[in-house]
Amino acid sequence: MDKMYHIQATDETIAPYVLLPGDPHRVPLVAAKWDTADKIAENREHVTYTGTYKGMPITCTSTGMGCPSTAIAIEELARCGAKTLIRMGTGAAIQPNIESGDIMIIDSAYRADGTTKMYVPEGFPAVAHHEIVEAMIQTAKDKKIPYHVGTSYCRDGLYTNRPNKYTSFGGYHPHSWDTFMEDLQQTKTITMEMESSAVLVLTRLFGLRGGVVLVNVVNFTKTDTKEKTANFAKDADYSADNVDNLCTIANEMMYQVYLNDRNNSNNTRT
Repeated sequence: MDKMYHIQATDETIAPYVLLPGDPHRVPLVAAKWDTADKIAENREHVTYTGTYKGMPITCTSTGMGCPSTAIAIEELARCGAKTLIRMGTGAAIQPNIESGDIMIIDSAYRADGTTKMYVPEGFPAVAHHEIVEAMIQTAKDKKIPYHVGTSYCRDGLYTNRPNKYTSFGGYHPHSWDTFMEDLQQTKTITMEMESSAVLVLTRLFGLRGGVVLVNVVNFTKTDTKEKTANFAKDADYSADNVDNLCTIANEMMYQVYLNDRNNSNNTRT
């Protein structure tokens, strides 16, 4: 087949198990933990490596920021034979019990994006595949790492719907933003980010398996109030420890999916 226009990959260069960080710079960090890794392509926000991890064929492709570019990546990866896609990224917790560095396993997403509305009506759910969620929980328990399972608020506007009047440039602040965060917290939503709904909706539509794992880098209940707004440069913890931990856990979670697939296949044959 010809190379996909955006990710510049073919069915010969994409593995069935695919990790999806947003940041292109995280792709080589993920691949550095594999047994073998080859750089396949680098185009726009999409960097792709393919290799093996403990015998599992694996690909890592960056999606860039937001659902539009994420949807493009998934469309093209699906054409190249991707079967299981896990978004791995950072999130901003909105529940007070979630600490910096905690892992957040997303089983569903609040579709506050525009991209998925181009595919399905607003009532269509954004949910992770149960096999992915089960493997993620299994991995977190085995590794004895702090984790939380819940819903993500997936939105297009980073500087919107937050309580401080100086969050958006120039003091732009509709009154509806005053209590939005408090209202959202009451729904037991655990975090905010910008890509999960595209991953969960599109994988469901295409008959693939999708999931999302995030590391918490900032807690909006402590940094985003009417009195102040989060300063990402100072408040968000994008430390090497947090990012490296995310890369390690994402690889291990995908590997657990792979092991479960092999076990299920063996059980089916017997």
